[in-house]
This record gives sequence, C-alpha cells and structure tokens, in this order.
Amino acid sequence: MSDKTVVLNAKKMNFDGNLDFSVLSSDVTVYDDTTPEQLLERIEGADIIVTKEMPVNGDLIRKFPASVKLICEAGTGYNNLDLDAAREKGITVCNIPAYSSERVAHTAVMMILNLSSTMQVQMKMLANGNHDNFTKNLQVPHVEVNGKTLGIIGAGHIGKTVMKIAKALDMNILVYTRTPRADEDGIRYVDLETVLKNSDYVSLHCPLSDLTRHLINKEALKKMKSSAVLVNVARGPVVCDEDLYEALVEGEIAGAGLDVTSTEPMKESNPLSRIQDSSRLIITPHMAWASVEARIRCVNETAENIKAFLSGENRNIVNL
Repeated sequence: MSDKTVVLNAKKMNFDGNLDFSVLSSDVTVYDDTTPEQLLERIEGADIIVTKEMPVNGDLIRKFPASVKLICEAGTGYNNLDLDAAREKGITVCNIPAYSSERVAHTAVMMILNLSSTMQVQMKMLANGNHDNFTKNLQVPHVEVNGKTLGIIGAGHIGKTVMKIAKALDMNILVYTRTPRADEDGIRYVDLETVLKNSDYVSLHCPLSDLTRHLINKEALKKMKSSAVLVNVARGPVVCDEDLYEALVEGEIAGAGLDVTSTEPMKESNPLSRIQDSSRLIITPHMAWASVEARIRCVNETAENIKAFLSGENRNIVNL
C-alpha cells in the first residue's frame, strides 16, 4: 500500500511554523486550511488524510475516493468526524489519546488558581495603573484551594492528571465517570449529583457524545454551590453556554474558567461574551492543547499511527 498523505488544515497545529510534517510519510502534501468545497479535489488519489478538529460530515466522507484508507485525527477528540460513514466506506479512523494530557490538565488547574486569587482582576488593575492592592489593603478575594473539594467529571488521561495535581495541592477529590471504579487514596468515585452538590470546583474532562452534550445545563448548575467554580477544558457543547451565562449573571455559581465554547471561535452572539467581569469568567481560545511540545508530540504520534496502519497494526483506532 502506498502512503500518499494529505494534511488538510495544518495551520491549526502549525500556526508558528515549528512543526515538520515530512515525518508523516514519504509523500506528504500540506495545506494550511481546506474548505468543504476544496476537500474532495485535494484528496484525490490520497491514501491517508490528516485533520485537526476539522468537521468532515458523513455526506463528504461518502464521496471520498476509493484510495482513502485512513483518516488520522491529530488530536484526542474525534466528534468532528462521522465514524459511521467512514466505517461504511471501509476507512479506518484513528486519534491520539494522550499527546497533551499534562498541558490540558495544567490549564484546568491554572483556571482554578487564577479564579481563587482573582488574578485576572489584579492584572487588569495594574494594566490600568491602579496600584490599590499595593498601597491599600488587598482589594480582591483571595482563597486557598487546599482542603477544598474538586469534582472531576471524566477520568481519562487528562482527568487522571488533574487528580494527581489536585492531590499534591491537598484537595479533596470527587470523581464521576461512566465506568464504576473503586475508591483510591484520597479519591472518591461518586454519582454526578454528588459531584455537583459537594464540589467547590467542578472540572470537566469527558468526551463529547450524545450522552454528554449539555451535561452541564440549567438543572445541573442549580445543583452546584453558589460559591462553586466551573472549569471546562473538554469540549464546548458539554456545557450549555446560555444556561451558564444565566447562572453567572444570577449568582447561582461564583465563576467559570473556559478553554472551550459551544462554537469556536466564539461568536459575538454567545451571551458569555457579554460578561466582562474577569473575577467571574475567564475564557481562553481553546489553547490548552497547543504548547509547542504537545504539538510536536501530536505530529510524531500521528506518524506512529500511520506507520502502524501501514504495517497492519491496530493503533488508536476509534471505529473498529
């Protein structure tokens, strides 16, 4: 089997020019970005397609040329691809389960620590020439996280890494996962309601599926403490943005740290964009995964997936 490979949206990964896609195979064509109208022409004669969070629906996949045998999602989530359509076409789909677990986990903890110290507000005060935190008493809330309860939803690679960091911070840990597990030292596995009602911080690390879409909605938010903070570094649609906006405005929860939103980039029509109070809301542009080390690892792991596929091995296949 030949290894003609087409990277459809390299700029999503290689925005700074630090990545080398030549490691993927002996015959690689790289496009910065690809529209749905351009896609079929660009993959004509290709054996392997590489995407990064690029939506490719079933109608498009069913029109793929017969040459395409493998789609590599250069990331962990693969809800952007229609697995059923790929299976119908006999196309294998693979992902990279753990290339950025540490960096994403660090972002979740960064959100918690920033909000617990109102750090964004302090930075904004300094940027505006306001030195009241220095010349007067501290003007912003500042609380410890040790002894607080962290609720984790999803216990995959990233969720487990967050648990490890939270234990080092001496936090109490509650975990909800769809797979029942025995309690560990300092970690209790409980149901979703127990996590929501008892946690000071709730951090989301579950994949997006029909079961998790809008898992955090009006009903779930009402179960959380009014002093609680929600962190989402998973997938945007796990949270209903409209319901979160209402919960923040009404004071039903204290704050939120988001690296993802329901649509990306976030639209101006998203009500969360109207909240300017950084003591209550921090939003980053889905950057948790994007350290240079993680992106290099992403390309190298994609190369390993391709190499395994060409050798007849099953590596990180998600549509068996």
